[in-house]
Amino acid sequence: MSSELIYQPISQLADQLASKKVSSVELTQAIVARTKAVDPKVKAFNSFDEADALAQARASDERRAAGQARGPLDGIPIGIKDVISVEGQPLTASSKMLANFVSPYDATVTKKLKNAGAVCWGRLNLDEFAMGSSTENSAFHTTSNPYDLDRVPGGSSGGSAAAVAAGEAIATLGSDTGGSIRQPAALCNVVGLKPTYGLVSRYGLIAFASSLDQIGPFTRTVEDAAITLGAIAGYDPLDSTSFKTEIPDYLAELSKRKGPWKIGIPKEYFGEGLDPEVAAAVEKAVSYYEKLGCEIKNVSLPHTEYGVGVYYIIATAECSSNLGRYDGVRYGHRSKDAKDITELYFKSRAEGFGPEVKRRIILGTYVLSSGYYDAYYLRAQKVRTLIRQDFLNAYKEVDVILTPTAPTPAFKKGEKASNPLAMYLSDIYTIGVNLAGLPGLSIPCGFSKSGLPIGLQLIGQPFKEAELLSIAHTYDRAHDWATRHPNL
Repeated sequence: MSSELIYQPISQLADQLASKKVSSVELTQAIVARTKAVDPKVKAFNSFDEADALAQARASDERRAAGQARGPLDGIPIGIKDVISVEGQPLTASSKMLANFVSPYDATVTKKLKNAGAVCWGRLNLDEFAMGSSTENSAFHTTSNPYDLDRVPGGSSGGSAAAVAAGEAIATLGSDTGGSIRQPAALCNVVGLKPTYGLVSRYGLIAFASSLDQIGPFTRTVEDAAITLGAIAGYDPLDSTSFKTEIPDYLAELSKRKGPWKIGIPKEYFGEGLDPEVAAAVEKAVSYYEKLGCEIKNVSLPHTEYGVGVYYIIATAECSSNLGRYDGVRYGHRSKDAKDITELYFKSRAEGFGPEVKRRIILGTYVLSSGYYDAYYLRAQKVRTLIRQDFLNAYKEVDVILTPTAPTPAFKKGEKASNPLAMYLSDIYTIGVNLAGLPGLSIPCGFSKSGLPIGLQLIGQPFKEAELLSIAHTYDRAHDWATRHPNL
C-alpha cells in the first residue's frame, strides 16, 4: 500500500481520501516511513516533525468524517522549503546564521495551505539563503539527486525537488529567484512552476532578492500544479508587491483550453553550451506540439546574452541589502568570542554566513557603492527593461515560448563548486523569466542515455497561468515521464 500511495498525484489521492479508501493518517504514515527509509541517502530534509504531521492528518480525517472536507488538498502531505515560515517549526534558510531560529508565525502561503487542509510536512534543504544552483551551498548537508546519488538535484530548491522525486512528499513548495524551482524540477523529473511575480504572496518568505523572488509548487503532474497554485495564489495586503487580479479555477481551466496554440522557439536558447541529449529531447517535444496542430514560430529574444550579467548585479545588490539585518545584534547568530561591538558585527557575520553568501554580499555592496551605482546597478536595471520588452514583443506573435529548462542534465557533486561562473550558467535559460516577472514552468520531457531526467520550459504571458498550465498539461498527460521513479 505504501509504495502505491507515495507516488500518486494529488488528483488521485483526493479521490481515494474522498471515498475513504485511504485516510490522511495512513497517507501521512506512508510518507513518514518513506522519508525515514530513503532520506539518509537523499538528504532532502533539514528537519521534520512526525507527531505534528500526524496530528494535522488526524484533524483532516475528523473534518472529512464530519462532512467538512476543504477540497483536494485536504489531508495531502506537502513539504515546505526551509526559507518559508511555518509557525512553531525551524526556519533556518540552511544557514548557520539562523540555525536555532523557530518561526513565530505562518507565511501567507503556509496559512493558505493549512486553510485548504494540507498537512505541512517537514523543512526542506536548500542552498544557503537560496543562493546557488546545486544545493551544495547548504550549511548543513548536500542533497543528492534521487536518480543518481553522486549528482546534485539542482538548486536552490534542491530539497523540494528531490523530496517529490523520491516519494518523500506528495508535493512541495519552493522559491524561485533565477530558476530555483524550474532548474531542480528539470534535474529531478518533476513539475516546477514559477508564477508571475506578484501572483503569490511573499509574506513570510526569507528575502534573497525581493524584486525577483517568487514562491511556487513542485508536483508530480501539471494537474497537481494547477491544484496547488489555486490554493496559494491571490492578493495579500501583507505583501506590498502582491497584485490584485482575478484568480481563475486553474484546475477547471485545464479541460476548457484545447488549443492549438502558437508556440515561439527563441533561437538564442538553442546555441552553444546546450547538451545534445537535452536538445534532442526538447526538439522531440516541439514535434509533439507540431503534430497536435500548434503553429511553431521562430522568435528572437536579442538581449538574452546579457541576462546572466544583469541578474547577478541586481540579485546581489538586493541580497546585500536584505542580509544586512543579520548582524548578531538585531537578527541571527551572535559570536561568543567578540571583545567589543565592532568585533561582534564582524565575527557574527563571518561565522554565520557561508562562502557563497559572502561572495554575493561583497559583489552586491560593490555594485551599489558610490561611484559604481550608475555604471553597474542602474545600467543593469535599464537592460532588465529591454529583456522584458523582448518577451512582450515575442508575445505579439505567440501564446507561449518553449525552451530547454537547463543546459545539461544533473552534474556531479563538486563538479562546478570551484567555478562560480560555471555554476551561474546552470540558470542561463531560466533567469530571463525572473528579470521579466513572467510565469515559467518546467515539465519532464525525457531521460539521457545514462538515466538522468531532462526538463522542458514553457514561458507564459503575465498572469496567464491558466493558459500556460493548459499547454503544459496537454503534453504531460500524453507522456508517461511522471510514472518513472528513481531506484532507491
